[in-house]
Amino acid sequence: MNREENVCKGMTSHQPQGFFGMLRTFLETIKFSHTVFALPFAFSGAVLAASGLPSLYQVFWILMAMVGARTVAMGLNRLIDAEIDRANPRTCGRAIPAGLLGKKAVALCSAAAAILFVFAAYRLNFLCFVLSPLALFFLMLYSYCKRFTALSHVVLGLCLAAAPVGAWIAVRGSVELSPVILGIAVLFWVAGFDILYSLQDLEFDRATGLCSIPVRLGVRGSLLTARLFHGATLGMLLFLYVAEGLGNIYLTGVMIAALLLLYEHWLLKDGDLTKLDAAFFTTNGYISITVFLFTLGDVLLHW
Repeated sequence: MNREENVCKGMTSHQPQGFFGMLRTFLETIKFSHTVFALPFAFSGAVLAASGLPSLYQVFWILMAMVGARTVAMGLNRLIDAEIDRANPRTCGRAIPAGLLGKKAVALCSAAAAILFVFAAYRLNFLCFVLSPLALFFLMLYSYCKRFTALSHVVLGLCLAAAPVGAWIAVRGSVELSPVILGIAVLFWVAGFDILYSLQDLEFDRATGLCSIPVRLGVRGSLLTARLFHGATLGMLLFLYVAEGLGNIYLTGVMIAALLLLYEHWLLKDGDLTKLDAAFFTTNGYISITVFLFTLGDVLLHW
């Protein structure tokens, strides 16, 4: 985890000079590198839909749609949560509270990302285009959820679950059972690791009246809920194995993903957050890439 300054009093900052300086700061504030979480699952959906390799045209516009959606989601989140971030010692060093980026600049970049997302959907097919405003609605809704429901983690999972479903639609132009199964697996996977990530803000959220599973259930209840969610993820991945008639290569990937999830929860046993970097960012990145690579291998080789 790229930890922001924990003590912000007396912190001085200035907006970066020049376009490229602002671009670097914007990409950092939206955690652009974390696109790795959802992108491999999107391509898993595309590979399954194509029963092989999608066309380069489809791959390009799926990639553009993912970049646009991820950017607008995080840009809106940083805008909507700017005052909450300013009050939170963990996040007050983020770009907007620290004065590194103005709200107008972030809003403009988010608007541009939304246009890119809708245009990419249009280039893919009509159904993607029609559904794109609905996707944007849920991306915006997530940033408000913590103000009124502890299920914000599930809403975030729903947003990322759209990646494999949307990629399937991009290739086939229709919705079927398999991408929904994979989407539900992603939903529980994301909701589970977001619960773990939210543990670090437990005291702040409780003091300021924000909602989350950690606030509602405490540390032990949150750890148990995350384990149950990740168990559901593995169950859905196995369901996909049966529903799609996949082979041993895919099943091997699911087994590796299961071991990685077990490792993630072992790192955070008893609510110890000192290893959250490895548990949240590193391990989950490996999980999404593993599922994609073994899905691709199974579809291409199938044994």
